[in-house]
Amino acid sequence: MIELSIPEMGCGSCRVTIKKAISAADSDSKIDVDKENKTVKVQSNLEPSALLAVVAKAGYEASVI
Repeated sequence: MIELSIPEMGCGSCRVTIKKAISAADSDSKIDVDKENKTVKVQSNLEPSALLAVVAKAGYEASVI
């Protein structure tokens, strides 16, 4: 499981955008978004660097925590 911090994630549409982007990159991924703490836990076959790139392409800065 990879946990990402996404400080700019502040609304429901942000959450949906990020989930859609990760799901598009890995349709088998399991995604748990915590909007309050601005984190996303992802179980995926993607490497952490690939997840960061997917989130960045969706328009959000993220880091692995």
